[in-house]
Amino acid sequence: MIVYRIAKSPERAEDLSGFGAFKFGGRWNSKGTHMLYTSINSSLAYLESLVHFNETVVPPNLYVAAIEIIGDKLIYELPDSQYPAGWQSPDHPENKILGDKWIHAKKFLGFKVRSVINPLEYNFLLNPLYPQYDDVVTVISVERLLIDTRLMAR
Repeated sequence: MIVYRIAKSPERAEDLSGFGAFKFGGRWNSKGTHMLYTSINSSLAYLESLVHFNETVVPPNLYVAAIEIIGDKLIYELPDSQYPAGWQSPDHPENKILGDKWIHAKKFLGFKVRSVINPLEYNFLLNPLYPQYDDVVTVISVERLLIDTRLMAR
């Protein structure tokens, strides 16, 4: 399986440690918990990144990393019935508790969850703490992604 992520430099695109999520937290993890946010396709990864940019401070360059995951049976898909009520809200504490629990249990390589931006598509939350993570998760390409300024106009 191939998933995608967006980064602000080629070096960060190659980094699969989940350090950004560790440092800042995210929808599905608290600060201090490593998690690598990826998406089912590059366009969703692009949109997931754009919502975090201020139109006055757009990064000069973005890079899209294609990441190969060997063994999709190691991915847990969260059933619709198990999403916390109001999970789409930013900084929802139940999302973070659930994601932190998943990561620290080290039972799955990753978790398939619906995107808030487009709930018909999925994000994959990868677990850098999973045993053999480095053996089954690999960056296969990094390409520069030009920002279409029309997407930043509001």
